[in-house]
Amino acid sequence: MGDRRPMSAQLRDDLIQDFARRGLSPGDRLPTEAEIAEQFAVGRSTAREALKLLEQEGRVIAEQGRGRFLSTLGLLEVDRPITRFESVTEMLRALGFDARTLVLSVTEDIATPEERRALVLGRRAQVIRLERLRSAGSDPLVYTVEAVPRDVLAGPLRHVDWSGSLNDLLGAQGHLPVSSAARIQAVELPEEPAARYSLGGLGPWLLVTETAVTGSGRPVLYASDYHRGESFAFHVLRR
Repeated sequence: MGDRRPMSAQLRDDLIQDFARRGLSPGDRLPTEAEIAEQFAVGRSTAREALKLLEQEGRVIAEQGRGRFLSTLGLLEVDRPITRFESVTEMLRALGFDARTLVLSVTEDIATPEERRALVLGRRAQVIRLERLRSAGSDPLVYTVEAVPRDVLAGPLRHVDWSGSLNDLLGAQGHLPVSSAARIQAVELPEEPAARYSLGGLGPWLLVTETAVTGSGRPVLYASDYHRGESFAFHVLRR
């Protein structure tokens, strides 16, 4: 499956690599929007949006009337930064895990108060709640509980392959998540799933709780992803 992020986000990554390949240093003037558009065969608007992303991250400094310049942060890159939006499936693949997905349960139910708040749903709205375990061989890696509004996925639940990327599944229905707000905390796995699926004694886990939205801003996914603490670390760029 190809990179399904917006073109501006993909170009942002390409530009960071290009700056390093050119040997640019902090303070060096960057190519113009038109030059970037021509070099990477994209539209001017895509080039502008990618540069804006770099400005927001503090990697690029724009000076009125002079152009854009590489900042002291411009060439810093971290491995799988937490600021990069991607599915658990994409993350595991990128980290080199040959992971398999075990679908533990798929249910259609009334949204919990927490799900209603995250997904902006009415009191009696229904969600599809998906419980899965990713593992490498017999080694558990990520336990996830995900909820999506029932109306964003058409058809009976039994007709869906739930073992793949939920982001891709939502995208195929016209509801591709493009960004999310996430919270990370160190926790023990809740007692009920730990006992039911023999996952006790493996903690602590890193819990990433996030709400993912589409390009139009609609919340379409509320997820609680428990990552084995000894197997994962999340990286940030500080400024």
